[in-house]
Amino acid sequence: MVEIREIDSITAPLLAAAMRDEGDLVATRLERGCRCFGAWIGDELAGYSWLSTRAEWIGELELTITPPAGEGYIWNCVTLPAHRRLGVLRALLATLKGQAQAEKFSRLWIGSVAIPAERAFGPSGFTPVLLFASELIVGYRWLHVAQVEGADPALAAAAHQVMGVPSGRFLRLSQPRRH
Repeated sequence: MVEIREIDSITAPLLAAAMRDEGDLVATRLERGCRCFGAWIGDELAGYSWLSTRAEWIGELELTITPPAGEGYIWNCVTLPAHRRLGVLRALLATLKGQAQAEKFSRLWIGSVAIPAERAFGPSGFTPVLLFASELIVGYRWLHVAQVEGADPALAAAAHQVMGVPSGRFLRLSQPRRH
């Protein structure tokens, strides 16, 4: 059984160890107001997901998402290898949605870079709105943004607003950063 708990000062070192090369970012993220929820199976951390209500850098796209007041962004969802295919991501998403409802969020945003785990998004109540393709080419970031066919136009407009980018193709100097 998967139990979801918000990461605190006691569990932060376990999260940092699980995040390996990015473990040093845990304290910085928590200090800037990001929240993290851990999935536990017994005494083991099985996965985690971050939740932000402020502007957040999306490294894979090299864009900033800026949810308006009352909205949140779920990101960096990870199921640790030993616990994959056990419903960890679905449990995390269900808990984050419940937390957002309890805190009266009007909307949650989530993204994916075409990973197998994204199959959990639809059954968890998330609706695809924008499609992104992104590649790093000799120091430049190529980005293609398109509205999902049949997406609600008002929701797509809101997605473009929070992402700060219209539909289209873009090539710009890459600006990688750790966050």
